[in-house]
Amino acid sequence: MLHSLPAPTIDLSHIKRPRLLVRAARFGLEGYSRKRDLKRVLRCADLPRPGAALPLLLAEEEILDHARRDGEATYSVARHVEILIAVMAEARLLPRPVLSAI
Repeated sequence: MLHSLPAPTIDLSHIKRPRLLVRAARFGLEGYSRKRDLKRVLRCADLPRPGAALPLLLAEEEILDHARRDGEATYSVARHVEILIAVMAEARLLPRPVLSAI
């Protein structure tokens, strides 16, 4: 009998960002193409599998958010929105936990 490993779950509920940033990212979801955009956003040569991209994106987003909060001159709002779009898109690809009826 084959046993499957539980699907990876990542809790995104702790992420609190300004409304305007989130709205911009949600607006950008419609035009997002994983195949076209993810390699560019992650700055990598090969397209990662769906579960592997999200931790990388979340780490980059955290760095950007710290830069935003600290008012660093190197902070790019455009890059932050791109990363948030990819985070939202990748999170949608994760399997949802199955809740059993009791």
